[in-house]
This record gives sequence, structure tokens and C-alpha cells, in this order.
Amino acid sequence: MRRRALLQGAAALPWLAGLPLAAGAQAPAFDAADLRHAEALRDAGLRDGEAWTLVSELATGIGARPAGSEADARAVAWAQDACRRIGLSQVRAEALPLKVWQRGPGAARMVAPTAQPLVMAALGNSVSTPAEGIEAEVAWYPDLAALMADTGDRARGRIVFVDQKTERTRDGSGYGRAVGARIAGPVEAARRGAVAFALRSIGTDRERIAHTGATRYDIRVPRIPAFAVSVPDAERIAQWHAEGAPLRMHVALQARSDVEAVTHNVIAEVPGTDLASEIVMVSAHLDSWDLGQGAVDNAAGVAIVSAAAALISRGGRRPRRTVRVVLFGNEENGFDGARAYGDRYAAVPHQLVSESDFGAGRVWRLASRVQPAALPLVAEMARVLAPLGVEPGGNDGSPGPDAAVLMRRHRWPAVGLGQDGTRYFDVHHTEHDTVAQVEPESLAQNVACWAATAWLAAQSPLPFGPPPL
Repeated sequence: MRRRALLQGAAALPWLAGLPLAAGAQAPAFDAADLRHAEALRDAGLRDGEAWTLVSELATGIGARPAGSEADARAVAWAQDACRRIGLSQVRAEALPLKVWQRGPGAARMVAPTAQPLVMAALGNSVSTPAEGIEAEVAWYPDLAALMADTGDRARGRIVFVDQKTERTRDGSGYGRAVGARIAGPVEAARRGAVAFALRSIGTDRERIAHTGATRYDIRVPRIPAFAVSVPDAERIAQWHAEGAPLRMHVALQARSDVEAVTHNVIAEVPGTDLASEIVMVSAHLDSWDLGQGAVDNAAGVAIVSAAAALISRGGRRPRRTVRVVLFGNEENGFDGARAYGDRYAAVPHQLVSESDFGAGRVWRLASRVQPAALPLVAEMARVLAPLGVEPGGNDGSPGPDAAVLMRRHRWPAVGLGQDGTRYFDVHHTEHDTVAQVEPESLAQNVACWAATAWLAAQSPLPFGPPPL
């Protein structure tokens, strides 16, 4: 009766539609003891305070930790010590030589229609202005699409300002639709002869804080300084534009690029048994931007996956496959850690890649990217998480940024535990990213979800991959 009920429930899930079983075949299922153990891990996770301890230590004890910085080196040392302390094995740090960008002083102000200082932050990878700064008229555009549609000379010799708005959404899709302005805007402005690029911060808050984040240049196009201003400042500029007032701005910012540095991936494991050579990867990124404490992005993720692995380690049963915690270096400005990990472990079978990198909001959806034959198993995983308020998603899920790089490059299967990101972009990449934004109860719910999911992936009776891409 229990198996029949599970299969009936699985058939109702959206990703199983149109996937009938062959005549006489039974859907793969987890062993009943493995399901009970997953439920026990889930329940233990809700009572576990390890993640809160870890996020507090990393965010307040070390704080902002840009890749290659002295604080980043201290975070790498802390992560190794913390993983050993909570009972993980095979703890190591794998070096990643890289070139990093470093922020210098910066300031911007409106010169006309009235003198007004602007709250600003240089975008990651921005070039410097001349020492005296740049002063020019402003060419205002409502969004990136409007800038790209401009085939005239309006931007030439001016500071381009893009007023791209970010929609507040639960799943982060609003950010996905807006972030292209930050990434591609400076190149598109430079193509049209602009002398600098400014934009409304890619964020959903209404505070006078600026959101940083990476931008990208094209070697075929001149590089121009790029920065973001706070949402209230952007709205004032938009109002002046709507009134037909002349807009003139001054900006001065300094930065260094291509600075030789070293960061690390930190790795720790719960060793497997009969399938120990296969890896269930639960990951996060250890670095942060240089504003705030890097608590939401991404000390929370570091704490969640580390605490979940620790629960499995001390849960009384060893997993069949090895559960591997990977704390990536330099996710924020280059994905160096993900690429290096993929190169190093390309020949190692990965049963699953996944990443916690969306703050500490409650998990509300389980999505996957697995072979169709494994979908009944994902349905059983969703049933285990259902008491925590987790809904089943589709088989087109994304496992998080670094993990998605590995999924695409190596065709490794993936699971995404979607968190509620309604408030995430209020503080993302800002000075307000502090431990005050992390709720211990939500953090524990995440740990419960990750522990149960990783355990079941490790116990699966068949491989999850290769996934459809």
C-alpha cells in the first residue's frame, strides 16, 4: 500500500507527466530504512544550532572577505578548522592562483540641476577615472533595452545613466531580468561613446545604500568607469529627467585590476561505503564582496551545507556515496573555484551537485536536473521535505551559480533547494548584508532540508545522471 501511494503521488508531480513506466516495470524507490533515516535527519536539523554558530563566526569574526584578500585567507583557515570541529573528514584547501580586482576610494555627485552628493559603489572590475574625476552631462535611459536600441549620438561624451528597476520576486527571477544592465551596461554605453556608466542599484530596497556586483568588459570596446547609485538617488535623477532639467554629474573612483593573488576551495567530506567513489556535492561560496559582513551572501550558505553534512556524519549511519562539502573561492567575481574544481575532478562520478547561495530564507521548492529514470526518487525526496513546507518543482531546476557551471560543463546531475528570496535583494552586495538579516529558525529549516536531501541522494538505488540540459 505504501509503495502504491508513493507512486500515485509521484504521478501527480508535474515533471513526471508523460513518463509512463514500461510494462511490468516498477519505479525505483528508496529503501524504507533510508527514508526513515532521512526523516530523522530532517527533524534533527530543525533542532540544530550548528549553522547559527557557523554563520555568526564567519560573518562577525571575519566579515567581508573578497577573494585573495587577507580576510579571505583567514576565512579559508577558519573553514578548515570549523569543518574538523564539527566532525567532517578529509578536510583540505586547494589553492587557486588568480588575478583580482580591488576597490579604491570613490565618490559621485550631481552638479546640475542642483549640487547633491550621491551614495555610490563602484562595480566590480570597474576601471578608474582620472585622478580629478570625470564631469559630464548625463544621458538617461529607463533600462538596458532602451540603451541598446539607441543608434544615435545621445550617449557620446556623456555619462550614461540606466534606471533599470529590479522586481521583488520569491524566486529571484526579478533580479535575473535586471542584472544584465549591470553586467552589459558599461560595454553598451562605451560602444556609443560614453565616458562613464552609472545605474540604479540592482536591488529591491529603498534605502540610501548602493549595491555593488561584477560587470564585464569587452576587449574590443574602450573600458569606462562604472558604478551604481542608491535607489532613492536614482529616483531623484529620474524625476529631474522627467521634468526636463539639465543633468550633469561628477564621478571620481579608483580601483586596481589584475592584482596577483591566491584564494582556495575548501573541501570536507563524510566518507561513503560501497559507493564511496561517487560524490554527492553540497556547496556554497566562501568569498564575499567587500561591503557589509557577507552574512546573507554567503556565510549563510557555508553554514547551511556544513551543518547539514555534520548532521549526516553524526547521524549513526554512513552514507553509501561520499557527501562532499565544497566551499568555493571567488564565486563573486569570476567562478574561479568552480572552474578549478571541475578541471580537477572531471573524471570523478558525481551523483549530485547542489549549492546554497540565496541567503537564509526558508526552502520552499525542490527542483531537479536528473535523468528521467530517477524522477520517482526525486518525488520521494519531495515527500520527505513536504512537512517543512517544500513544494515539488520541475526537472529544469538550477542548483546555484557555481554548481550550475559544473552541471553545464560536465553534465553532472543537480538538485536545487529553492529559498524564499523575497527580501534577499534588499541587502545583496551592500553594507547592510549583516548577521542581523539572518533568522535562526529559517537557517535551521534549510539545514533540515539539505541533510535529508543529501542523505537520500547518497543512498539512491540508481545514478541521478546524466541530466537533460
